Amino acid sequence: MNNIIKKPIITEKATAAAEGRNSFTFEVERKANKLEIKKAVEKMFNVHVVNVRTLTYGGGKSSVKYTNRGIVEQPSKVWKKAIVTVAEGETIELFNNF
Repeated sequence: MNNIIKKPIITEKATAAAEGRNSFTFEVERKANKLEIKKAVEKMFNVHVVNVRTLTYGGGKSSVKYTNRGIVEQPSKVWKKAIVTVAEGETIELFNNF
């Protein structure tokens, strides 16, 4: 279960969501579904998860290289993000657990 959650995403937007809506953002395994993500977060942080939202990024053409053999297009890295909402009054201490 620990390999489902790769790392927390700490940005300004994610931090504001954590303070205001009790939502925490993680980079997760691409093949994990919402139920697996929910179980992994509940087991790892000992909290009750109310809602899980997932987003998949990447897969498009990200960079073009001009080489002596012609134009080469490289696909971007595909990754998945999960926004997890925990129950009212509970919180996740991201800086202590990772």
